Amino acid sequence: MQLTGILQIRSYEKIKEFLNEEHVGRISSIDENGFPQIIPMNFVFLNDVVYMHSHVKGEKLDNIFRNNKVGFEADRELEFLPSYFEDPCNASLADTLYISVIIKGIASFVSDREEKTFALNGLMKKYQPEGQYDPIKSDMRVLDAVSIIKITSQTLHGKYKIGQHMKPENRLNLAQKILKKNSSSALKTLKIMGFELTDEGLKMIDEPVW
Repeated sequence: MQLTGILQIRSYEKIKEFLNEEHVGRISSIDENGFPQIIPMNFVFLNDVVYMHSHVKGEKLDNIFRNNKVGFEADRELEFLPSYFEDPCNASLADTLYISVIIKGIASFVSDREEKTFALNGLMKKYQPEGQYDPIKSDMRVLDAVSIIKITSQTLHGKYKIGQHMKPENRLNLAQKILKKNSSSALKTLKIMGFELTDEGLKMIDEPVW
């Protein structure tokens, strides 16, 4: 069964929602020897671009100066599905429910102080939503102490696997197994899958369409 189309996230709003929730993204650049360098970083997705803050010197910055074509990805493992969910004797049936977004884009360094301020305040709002900090202003010296990397996407693709490729009865069966396994992420995963735990048991309350 070809799953590529079924697993594609078609809603741009869902992609933005996912990127706004994830705390770690990975930027891939090409080093001086032609090897990809992948680094996990905090990021914020604003006005359809990715912003990250960095020290003013470093290998990834040198890479981008040489070649501004980069990759970026963020992902979330929702639930590992052990092989015994399907067959206790067949380890190849182990699987994972997940969400991921991959960007191929052009990286640049933000020099405009207003845009730098916008990006840094966006990062603070994302990672410290409870506030309790003074907003950054464009005349602050801190802007000179950091680099802001901006990734403008050329292609942006999202994939998700939450059982949408399964028949309803099989998806319910999977949800019941996830509930029984009782991992720390089980209830969140079931909610994303569209299930709610009621007094009568698991109930599909929403047909999730991404």
